[in-house]
Amino acid sequence: MTISLRNRRAGAAATATALALASLAALAGTATPASASGRATTSGPATAATATALVPASAAALKPASPAAPAPPDSGAPAALTLPRPTGPYATGRDTLFLTDHERTDPWVPAAGARQLLVSLHYPARPGSGGDPAPYMPEAEARLMLAQRGLDDPEWPGLVAATRTFSGTDARPAPGRFPLVLLSPGFGTPRATLTGLAEELASRGYVVATADHPYESTGTELPDGRVLTCAACDEVAAQPDDAGRRKVLAAVSAGRAADFSFLLDRLTGPRPAWRHARTIDARRVGMAGHSIGGNAAASTMAADRRVDAGVNMDGTFFDPVAAHGLDGRPFLMLGTDPDHAPGAGDTSWDEGWARLDGFKRWLTVRDSGHFTFTDTPAIGEQLGIVDPDAPLSAARSTTITRAYVTAFFDRSLRGRPARLLDGPTPAHPEVLFQRP
Repeated sequence: MTISLRNRRAGAAATATALALASLAALAGTATPASASGRATTSGPATAATATALVPASAAALKPASPAAPAPPDSGAPAALTLPRPTGPYATGRDTLFLTDHERTDPWVPAAGARQLLVSLHYPARPGSGGDPAPYMPEAEARLMLAQRGLDDPEWPGLVAATRTFSGTDARPAPGRFPLVLLSPGFGTPRATLTGLAEELASRGYVVATADHPYESTGTELPDGRVLTCAACDEVAAQPDDAGRRKVLAAVSAGRAADFSFLLDRLTGPRPAWRHARTIDARRVGMAGHSIGGNAAASTMAADRRVDAGVNMDGTFFDPVAAHGLDGRPFLMLGTDPDHAPGAGDTSWDEGWARLDGFKRWLTVRDSGHFTFTDTPAIGEQLGIVDPDAPLSAARSTTITRAYVTAFFDRSLRGRPARLLDGPTPAHPEVLFQRP
């Protein structure tokens, strides 16, 4: 993979960026981590030393060509980063829940006790209500995520953590009841990286619950300040062969199904954990995810009949689609081209497609990369990161992801016409309809 760095100093920093994008790409498809972050739970601010997970051996072998010169005051780093503005008619609010499932032990660190979840809730809000924009992510999480990807610029964790969002804290919900969409991030990736999609869906009249799955991310900061690192990555890295790695990753997806069934109980049950739970229409629930989170959408639908529709954004089906299908429920597969085209490298999509038994679409996107469907293109472009192997611009990445995911849920959960899903359109020439 060749990486270019615009408006940044050369040398070691550029090589670090090449390492970063190589490691990001390694999480696509069936690629798996080559090293791990450690099982330990750390107290206080996390350091880069705790974040060596998921860097593939090929990337780790790269060495800086020469020392980097000291950065001048105007080194090109942006003063502030911002997510793309949501396009729907609603203002958006955000809450955070910290939940404990006392009926389950954490599958990756049993000594930690009961399984816990951190959940961001984005929702349609009344205009002008609420306080400051909700924070993007804790700086400790940003530091771990960037360090794992080889990005050691000391300015960047603070910049990424402070990325401007468009959801107000303590905002009053808009009147009415809204469909619920569950979101699950990629393996080793914090939930914050799906914020742009969550805000878009909330602005279009959905309540969106995005979960961090502890010990499955480079870093998850708990309310008490502890930072949990990626014990599940250690488990993958410890396997002797590809079959062992795939088995662990299948367990990740199945475990997330249990996480989301618990979350549905706590959002829609008789004693809901969220103060605005009355805004959820529990009869209309969808789920989408990126990478392993996309696999988890299918796993959750197989395990929980309450989820009415699912979206897999570029994730391998390590946990296969159920042999009997999904009881006629709709499913969208949205991925990179050609990697996730029929007969390409990820044959789990061919197998999954054959088992899906409801309304279904298989779309691939030209010039995209594994992280096209997350906030990574928008934030990376502002930092000056260019990936020639995924030349689709941040603007197009955002527009395509929002348009097709929203159209799918509008059709599946609201019964609205979705002509965008009928076939190719000149407005989105990068999107290919696959009909094997």
